[in-house]
Amino acid sequence: MTDSVGFIGLGIMGAPMVRNLLSAGFEVTVWNRTRAKSEEATTHGASIGESPADVAARSDVTITCVTATDDVAVMLIGGDDAPPPVIEGIRVGSVVIDMSTISPAATREFAGQLAARGAQLLDAPVSGGEQGAINGTLSIMLGGEEDALERVRPILEAIGSQITHCGPSGTGQTVKLCNQIVVCINNFAMAEALLFCEASGVDPSTMLEAISAGAAGSWQISNLGSKVVDRDFAPGFKVGLQQKDLRLALEAADQLRLPLTGTSMVHQLFAAVERASGSDVGTQALVRALEAMTGIEVGSGSKSQ
Repeated sequence: MTDSVGFIGLGIMGAPMVRNLLSAGFEVTVWNRTRAKSEEATTHGASIGESPADVAARSDVTITCVTATDDVAVMLIGGDDAPPPVIEGIRVGSVVIDMSTISPAATREFAGQLAARGAQLLDAPVSGGEQGAINGTLSIMLGGEEDALERVRPILEAIGSQITHCGPSGTGQTVKLCNQIVVCINNFAMAEALLFCEASGVDPSTMLEAISAGAAGSWQISNLGSKVVDRDFAPGFKVGLQQKDLRLALEAADQLRLPLTGTSMVHQLFAAVERASGSDVGTQALVRALEAMTGIEVGSGSKSQ
C-alpha cells in the first residue's frame, strides 16, 4: 500500500470516509475550510495540509468531497480570495477523485485542465448517505480512465462496497443524476401512497410493512416511510442538497432537449417544502407539500371527508 491520500472536504460524508481510509492503513492528509474539522481528523491519525495545493503536493491520490460544482472548481482550479488550489500543487502522474455530485459538463472541463498538468481526474459520486459513509458501504459511480480506476481501487474499496465503472469522464456524474431522478420520484410515490392510506383510514405503518417486500419496495419505503409516520424530518439527506442535484439533472436534460416531467414536478414540490420548512429538513419532508395541498397529515389518524 504505497499511495498517500489527500482528502479535501470533511463534511457529513467526508469525515467518515477519512476515518475508513485511516482504518484501512492509508496515510491521509486533509484540508477543510473549517480548520476545526481537520483538527478532529488528526485525532484519528490524519495530517493537516495548509491548502488544497499543499494536500495535492503531498499526495499520490487527492480526493475532493464538497457540495457543488462551484466548490469543486475553487478547490481544483482556484477562485478569487480562495486558497491555492489542487492544480497548483498537483504531481505529474497523480490521480484526483472527485466524490462530489456536480455537473457532468464541468467535470469534463476539470479533467482536461488537470490532464494538461499530467494528472488524471476520476468523477466518483456516491450513493448511500451518511450511514453508508460511516459503514464504508457506499455505492460509487465512476467516470474516467480505467487504468486510473484500477490504480485507486484499493482506496475506493475502503470507502464503498460497490464500484461501477460507468465510462469516460463525466459518466459517473451522469449516472449519479440518474440515481437522484429515481430517488426523488420514489420519494414522491411513497408520499402519495402514505397520503392515500391515511385518507382511507388504514394504518400507514401496516401499509408500509405490507408493501415493502413486494414490487413496490424501495429504499425510500424501507428507510423513510416510518420516519414520515413518526413525524421525524431530521435529515439523512437534506432537501437543499436534493434540490441542488435535481437542478443539475434538469440543466443537463435541458442541454439534451429532454423533458423530465416527473423530476420537474418533484423539484417544484421540494421548492414548496423549502419555503415552508427550510432547506435543512430531510427529504422525507416532501410529504409536507402534499399534506399542505390536502389538509391531511400522515400519522394523525385524519380521514378524508
